[in-house]
Amino acid sequence: MRVWPAGRPALTPLHTSLGFPHTITAILHCRSPLTTRRSPPSSAVMPKHYRLPGKKKEGNAAKYITRSQAVKYLQVNLSVFRKLCILKGIFPREPKKKVKGNHHTYYHVKDILFLKHEPMLETLRDIRAYEKKVKKAGTKKNWDLVERLNKQEPTYSLDRLVKERYPTFIDALRDLDDCLSMVHLFAALPAVEREHIQVGQIHKCRRLSHEWQAYISRTHKLRKTFLSVKGIYYQAEVQGQTITWLTPHALQQVLPTDVDYNIMLTFLEFYETLLGFVNFKLYQSINMKYLPIIDSRLEALAADLYALSRYFDANARASVVESIDVSSSEESELKLAQLQHHLPTNELGALMNLVEDVGEKDEDDAETKECRNFFKDMKFFLSREVPRESLLFVIPAFGGVVSWEGEGAPFPESDQSITHQIVDRTTQSRKFLSREYVQPQWIYDCVNFRVILPIDEYLVGRVPPPHLSPFVDNEAEGHVPEYAEAIKRAEEIEAAEKKWETAILQKQDLDELKMELEGYNYYDRQNVSKQKDAEGTDADADSDASKKKDVEGTDADEVPLPDLKQIAEDADNMSKVLISRRNRKLLEAMEFGNQSKRARVELLKEREKKIDEAEKSR
Repeated sequence: MRVWPAGRPALTPLHTSLGFPHTITAILHCRSPLTTRRSPPSSAVMPKHYRLPGKKKEGNAAKYITRSQAVKYLQVNLSVFRKLCILKGIFPREPKKKVKGNHHTYYHVKDILFLKHEPMLETLRDIRAYEKKVKKAGTKKNWDLVERLNKQEPTYSLDRLVKERYPTFIDALRDLDDCLSMVHLFAALPAVEREHIQVGQIHKCRRLSHEWQAYISRTHKLRKTFLSVKGIYYQAEVQGQTITWLTPHALQQVLPTDVDYNIMLTFLEFYETLLGFVNFKLYQSINMKYLPIIDSRLEALAADLYALSRYFDANARASVVESIDVSSSEESELKLAQLQHHLPTNELGALMNLVEDVGEKDEDDAETKECRNFFKDMKFFLSREVPRESLLFVIPAFGGVVSWEGEGAPFPESDQSITHQIVDRTTQSRKFLSREYVQPQWIYDCVNFRVILPIDEYLVGRVPPPHLSPFVDNEAEGHVPEYAEAIKRAEEIEAAEKKWETAILQKQDLDELKMELEGYNYYDRQNVSKQKDAEGTDADADSDASKKKDVEGTDADEVPLPDLKQIAEDADNMSKVLISRRNRKLLEAMEFGNQSKRARVELLKEREKKIDEAEKSR
């Protein structure tokens, strides 16, 4: 029996027998005559993407949320939300299907839930409420309340966030590129009150950058450097991680107006804490105290890096003295006797050299040992027009000794032991015949190619050769510059000569050992070597004669060689026919990339040719 809804009269067979029209039937069922359609059967299939209203969302609509929705969900303003995302390391996402449109910024829902339970969120809310209280008290001229509120300003620490984002020290080293570039940038900027760039931040960035450079220079971890228009690029290798950063030139910086410095200052706030953690860990790894105590006089003279190097030397000497004091009296007397035996009298730097030799560990790899001894036994002096901070960082990192023109320098310009003076002026007030005068580019090119280059191309007044970037793989690019080829040939010739000399010396030593074992004297060895040389010449003559006979005995008729180019083209076409369409398109894209690379290489060669022709025409 059919069950009717409550409030509706049921139709009986009497109604139908009396001939009630369909409209009256519809009225009895409270329906319009236009909607008297049959309901679809329960077995009908719903559309694939149909979702009943109020049901749970699925797909991208459930995984991603717009920025405005996230700000409304967290109940903060946009500036606080942006700052929280920067400190927590949360960045926008790009979903495959943007549900709200392409003009929105999307975040993952899990990231927003991660921010919801962040303790710093409540601290940022308290700071915003505190600022409102201070502003309100100031407008009411209630200065007593303002003074009390200034003592109750809420603060926060980023130490927990650094440990949370970087569980291990290697993770922090991997993400140090942007950190170092940002810190070195603000170390060269002026303090601007309008952009909220404080003097304390500039001094802190300068201190952190010099501490990092002092560690890299002391441990000889610098690998590459390159001078560009943007600044100076450096690359170091610390605990197996390659770190590259950019430092601006030592010039007056002009702040552009189209940059949001509030965002950069938020990044800087986190990067300062991160770099402080990294410097602390690195200094502890070489048994150095952190924070370092530097000479205030050198710091006032803008010689912070040299002051840090002196701190390293003093700390190393103190560690050696402490190790001597801890031992027993007899052992201390023995060690002091050994020191007196090794140290010459009246030499102040001898103990420092001994400490440096003790500090050198055998655990260093071959590349670090090469960098430590690259500028060994070389003494440099910097004129006032060259980039002093960069050269004070690069030269000691490769084992050189350096001084500069000005107060606080370790040795003056008149020192006769100086081997090279770095200048960038054509005229000099006075010249010393005992040293070489070269341009600053010579230092950077020697470091990048790891060979002491001839100074003829870098003399004062000459146009130096092109400064090639060590970060470019010339073989992968398909074009090797002419100067790089010349340096490579010189390196190959020098390596071959060294190898030949070592092979000859080893052979002579082996021959002498064999002769001594057999009981020959010196004259007998000479006679035996002459006999071997004569036998070798006779054997060479016999082999040449046999080769000539073989050539004369061959038939004059030769088989024609096949066309190798045509064979290669046929094989290439056959392989294209057999592969699928998708792989064929991919192969065509790769061929197009190779063609564009060859075209770019040809363009570079044409430019080089035109430059050479222009120089010859002069």
